[in-house]
Amino acid sequence: MEHWLWILLAALFFECKGEDKVMQPSGDVPAAEGDSVTLNCTFDTTASFPYLFWYKQHENSSPGYILQGEKKSGQNSPKFSKDRFGAELKDKSVPLKIQKLELSDSAVYYCALQPTVTGNSSTVD
Repeated sequence: MEHWLWILLAALFFECKGEDKVMQPSGDVPAAEGDSVTLNCTFDTTASFPYLFWYKQHENSSPGYILQGEKKSGQNSPKFSKDRFGAELKDKSVPLKIQKLELSDSAVYYCALQPTVTGNSSTVD
């Protein structure tokens, strides 16, 4: 019997400041074990070097950090290997690619933009 994975995309509109926002399509993404899926995330920001983050949340638990997407690179949590989970910032999007799907990948996935700091640019000692 073939097991189906259901990956739910949650629309997360995380406002960082007036004109910064993240847009994610909502809905289920049906896939089978062993398949690959790409979860889309687009954003608008005034930041010159934006940092985008992906989180995974299982039912009745808190979201867990998967990875940080930056231009031409990224940094994964030790729990999420780069051979299965990856995201690269391209223009105004940071799609998350999950390869070799497992049943444990069934969850809600969130994309978030790092808040930007405005105003005081001095450091705190």
